[in-house]
Amino acid sequence: MKVSKAQVTENRLSILQAAARLYRERGFTGVGVADITREAGLTHGGLYRHFESKDALAAEAAKYAFEWELSDLEPPAADASAGAGRFLRTGVTNYLSPRHRDSVGQGCPVAALAADAARETGAIADAFAQGIGRYMALFAQRRPDGTEVAQAEPEDRVRAISMLSTMVGGLILARATARGLPALSDEILATLRHHLAVTWGLDEHNPDGCDQDCVQSI
Repeated sequence: MKVSKAQVTENRLSILQAAARLYRERGFTGVGVADITREAGLTHGGLYRHFESKDALAAEAAKYAFEWELSDLEPPAADASAGAGRFLRTGVTNYLSPRHRDSVGQGCPVAALAADAARETGAIADAFAQGIGRYMALFAQRRPDGTEVAQAEPEDRVRAISMLSTMVGGLILARATARGLPALSDEILATLRHHLAVTWGLDEHNPDGCDQDCVQSI
C-alpha cells in the first residue's frame, strides 16, 4: 500500500519526537534503533526510509530538541509587550524549576546531553554547537531592563554566557542530587534562581516554582 506524503511526514516527525525524548533520557549510546522505532510505533526498516544512518537521526533529533526548547522559552505572542525582562525572568524560573528537573526527556538538550555531545563528532557535534549558539544569542538579545536588541553588545554576551552556564550547571547538579538528597536538589534550584535574579536585576517571581506567568512546558 502506498503511503501518502502526509503520512510520511507524520512518521518522520514521530521518529524525531521519540528519538529526541529517548536520547535526552538515556544518552546517545543508551538508545538503539529498535527502541526508537518501537516508541514511534514503526518498523525498524521504516526508520531508514527517513534517515540514512543512526548518526543522521541523532543529529536531526538534536536539532529538533533545540528548536522545540527555543520556541517553548519564547514569551507567548499575547504577552509579547511584556518585554525581554519577562522573557529572562520566566526563562530562568522555568529552567531552574522542580518540574524541569524531573522532566529530562522533555527538557533542555544541553543539560541532558552536553557530556555526550562533547564526545561526538560530525553532524551531532555541529547540531549541538549551533543549538547552544542560538541559545546564547537569544539570551544576549534580551536585556533585564526589558529592551530587546538586534545586535548584542559584548556585555550582553557576557551576561548570556554567565546566565546559561549557571542554569545548565545548576540543573545538572539538581538532577544528580534529586534522588539521594532531594532537599539539596531543591536548595540548588532555589539558590540559583535567587542568585540570577539578584545578579542581573530580574524580579524573582514565585521562587518555589512556576506560576501563571510561566510558559506551560519546558
